[in-house]
Amino acid sequence: MNSVGLVESQFITIKRSLDLDCGRTLPEFTLAYETYGKLNPERSNALLICHALSGDQHAAGYHSTEDRKPGWWDNCIGPGKPFDTDRFFVVAPNNLGGCKGSSGPASVNPETGKQYGPDFPLVTVHDWVVSQSYLADELGIEQWAAVIGGSLGGMQVMQWAIDFPDRLRQAVVIAAAPKLTAQNIAFNEVARQAIFSDPDFHQGHYYEHNTTPRQGLMLARMLGHITYLSDHAMREKFGRDLREGKLNFGFDVEFQVESYLRYQGKSFVDRFDANTYLIMTKALDYFDPALNWDDDLPRAFQNTSAEFLVISFTGDWRFSPARSREIVRALIAAKKKVSYVEIDADLGHDAFLTAIPEYHSVLQSYMHTLQI
Repeated sequence: MNSVGLVESQFITIKRSLDLDCGRTLPEFTLAYETYGKLNPERSNALLICHALSGDQHAAGYHSTEDRKPGWWDNCIGPGKPFDTDRFFVVAPNNLGGCKGSSGPASVNPETGKQYGPDFPLVTVHDWVVSQSYLADELGIEQWAAVIGGSLGGMQVMQWAIDFPDRLRQAVVIAAAPKLTAQNIAFNEVARQAIFSDPDFHQGHYYEHNTTPRQGLMLARMLGHITYLSDHAMREKFGRDLREGKLNFGFDVEFQVESYLRYQGKSFVDRFDANTYLIMTKALDYFDPALNWDDDLPRAFQNTSAEFLVISFTGDWRFSPARSREIVRALIAAKKKVSYVEIDADLGHDAFLTAIPEYHSVLQSYMHTLQI
């Protein structure tokens, strides 16, 4: 219902060098992206959607009539939805280092003629934002009406507001944090070690061996998925239900939650690249915009000019509401305009991807106030 319909990914090679935070330079790079809606003559109605760790450019609609599922944020993007494509021109890129068409580990290194593999440079949220600004230049968009994202996408929103204060009017930060806690970094490290320890990983050169570290990536995804759901959500969805209605006294799948996690892990391996997963988790670990401002987050926000909407969810224990309130307090201390909403939802971190009525109502009301 109210779908943007059939869509196609687009690919653009940006022939501008990009100096990365790690000290390396990409002489040029490709970004995959999708667009929905139409850019108005004034070029003032563009929204940038920033994806989270395992997301990509396919945020809405369908690639074919055979697709069983639409893009990952289809419930928010489309005619009459919070990000209304009858009103806005929505741009959703795949981040640099991704595996859906943007330059990344699986793409060819022009210097060697082989796939980059582990030689693709580590990137940061700042690097992503700069690359996205180059994409905006190519599309002729001088200023976004809003930059929007959840989780790691929300971190990109904050970085946009800090790095390019004049290039966005609104910043919508959902289920995010000003930096990761030690616990969150620890989760990411365990996920990476699962990949590293897979015998098919070959130190990241598995493309050359025509194999994939399936077991390691599956375990990494299973671990991640546990952190995306709340205890309440898992209890409501699975409880202690047995797959066959009885105990089999073995180590194969017995509980429904085990079956679910294995399914999530196996399906993830079929659509995502292990080297990209490593890069994305490191970018998440590295994010800390206050670092260049003597660990003073209000100072990091001092030159921003966008108005902020910050949204959190009560059942999100990975990026808890307390972390969103840190962002809000810093913005208030920096004397910036900010609205904050805490949504009562027990779904966990993945709540930002779901069609919770109160959540959608907040987004819709806020977006309706935007002048374009």
